[in-house]
Amino acid sequence: MRASFYISDGTAITAEVFGHALLSLFPVEFKHHTIPFIESTEQANDVNRKILESFQDTGLRPLVFHTIVNPEIREIISDSAGINYNFLNQFVAPLEKALGIEAKPEKHRTHSIHEKTYDIRIDAVNFALANDDGVNLKEFGEADIILTGVSRSGKTPTSLYLALQYGIKAANYPFTEDDMQDVLKLPSVLKAYKHKLFGLTIDPQRLHQIRSQRKANSRYASLQQCMLELREVENLYRRQNIPFLNSTTFSVEEISAKILAQTGLERRKY
Repeated sequence: MRASFYISDGTAITAEVFGHALLSLFPVEFKHHTIPFIESTEQANDVNRKILESFQDTGLRPLVFHTIVNPEIREIISDSAGINYNFLNQFVAPLEKALGIEAKPEKHRTHSIHEKTYDIRIDAVNFALANDDGVNLKEFGEADIILTGVSRSGKTPTSLYLALQYGIKAANYPFTEDDMQDVLKLPSVLKAYKHKLFGLTIDPQRLHQIRSQRKANSRYASLQQCMLELREVENLYRRQNIPFLNSTTFSVEEISAKILAQTGLERRKY
């Protein structure tokens, strides 16, 4: 199996994300290696030895994606036994020409505590944790969005992802079996925030599988119960004109992106 290396003198997040995005276009499996904070010539030479060992073990030249600001470190990595892709060099020169100014590279500028939105995103994460699963209803007025849905439909991971990645204050509220003794109605606590609501749903069979991992052979996990709860919440969404999304086939990243596209919420990422 061919190896791919993502290397940086910073967090390596940019190299990893960009490299993964490119490799996902090809129906081939890779062995991934992410190596951040290569900040000395000794570390760079050690990385080159790992790349060479991979080449010798597999007979395939590793793919090396790097975003290295330090020119001395960058030169060492560029001489590795791998096939090297320098993302910064690829785009900096054309951007300098387009903007009419010279780039001033600086390590740790993109992903660090000094990033302008760092405090915003951390505050949003704290908000999501404090307002998870309808535990704290007093702060719903501060929420940018309130996710609703049955248990295990993806509310909590989506709330946290929206917070950490985009600085969005996301609360979430669960619809439980107790809410469905008769026809499910919009709880009074949510009526004042109806404009902030966004519903999540999921296919019954998938929900049954997820719940069975947590509470096997329980009423909570039974397919019949899953079907009942999902039918009720989807009917509520339609009656109340609450936008909603079926999360069955989507990752948390895709769910979040679709929510942002549908709601127009501002991303506080940079």
